[in-house]
Amino acid sequence: MELIVNPVKKLSGEISVPGDKSVSHRAVMLGALAQGTTEVENFLMGEDCLATVKCFGALGVQIKGPDKGRLTIEGVGLEGLKEPADVLDAGNSGTTTRLLLGILAGQPFCSVLTGDGSLRNRPMARVTNPLSAMGATFLGRQENRFLPLAVRGGSLKPIAFQSPVASAQIKSAVLLAGLFAEGETTVTEPAPSRDHTERMFESFGVQLLRTGNSITLQGRPQLRGNKVTVPGDISSAAFPLVAAAILPGSDITVTGVGINPTRDGLLEVLRKMGANLELLNMRMQSGEPVADIRVRGTGLKGTEISGELIPRLIDEIPVLAVAAAYAEGTTVIKDAAELKVKESNRIATVAGELKKFGADIEELPDGLIVQGGKPLQGAAAQSYGDHRIAMAMAVAGLGAYGPTTIKGAHCVDVSFPGFAHALKFLAVE
Repeated sequence: MELIVNPVKKLSGEISVPGDKSVSHRAVMLGALAQGTTEVENFLMGEDCLATVKCFGALGVQIKGPDKGRLTIEGVGLEGLKEPADVLDAGNSGTTTRLLLGILAGQPFCSVLTGDGSLRNRPMARVTNPLSAMGATFLGRQENRFLPLAVRGGSLKPIAFQSPVASAQIKSAVLLAGLFAEGETTVTEPAPSRDHTERMFESFGVQLLRTGNSITLQGRPQLRGNKVTVPGDISSAAFPLVAAAILPGSDITVTGVGINPTRDGLLEVLRKMGANLELLNMRMQSGEPVADIRVRGTGLKGTEISGELIPRLIDEIPVLAVAAAYAEGTTVIKDAAELKVKESNRIATVAGELKKFGADIEELPDGLIVQGGKPLQGAAAQSYGDHRIAMAMAVAGLGAYGPTTIKGAHCVDVSFPGFAHALKFLAVE
């Protein structure tokens, strides 16, 4: 599928974005492990989250929906998952894979987990190593580093794990395994990563102890079925928000967006770049802070994006690089080597694709340097099967001279079904 983007004068109007991908995944997982019924509203109907639903259905969990974002999960408790009769397929979803490995590590049966070609080349040792230390057994390619992975779980012991990187997926996998271990499991990170797992644990009745960058969980708790309303995904909202910020005269509002403080680095950086950004109607929704975000296009300036900011905006860096290309001055992005092991090597793909537009951009081992303010030309861009690359290049095309074509744009459905329609709705030509 090709997506054709024509330049627009500005963006105007109000939209909502699909439900948060991270929260949607976790709602299914904890709903499955809870006692009783869990009802989920505004569930993300994207391919990644649907892969999670399919995997838990194969593990014996009754799930109705999703129907127009509504999902009903009949929880089976910590002891109720069943050995799957076939291989579990996570599709392209790294979150499904790494978090599910934590849950499978606690199951007294054998299972096999795989994914598509991209996912089979993403590293898993960062998760299988601590889970092995807890007592799970893995068998897979290159010393258990890559899918497909066979898992034999059960009889886990608690662990005090020092994570080498700030990663919500690693932290969540170990904490999920800790549910099945007798005693206290602790994960310590070098910096805080997104905390959706901890917030959802607490909403399902699990008590946690937070000390600095450490989270401690007492094993074998009883999770209670819950009602979850998923906030709009800030990683999806990033694309129309940045588009409005780079197009002078724009004025858009994205409603009901999650502004979790471990995920709001995008907002901080846009403000540093001089964006006219307001948070309206701030409220709490299923344990997550939510707001309507208004952005008016007034021009941007370069900045530095590094350090503890990176875990709070790792998924937004591709579209922030686009913002940097349109900003006056230099933007430096560093400490982001994690980008190399996403759905694509996002350092290389962002640099390579933006150069096609005429952007002045240089790769670093752990980031990018962008010399902004140079007029961009429409280009023939590639998605590399990476939804965030496809959407970032679409945003680049909105302010460029001439049309932009993005090949392989079907991948946007992973996180933002209806993305092209949303851009068309906001466009003022």
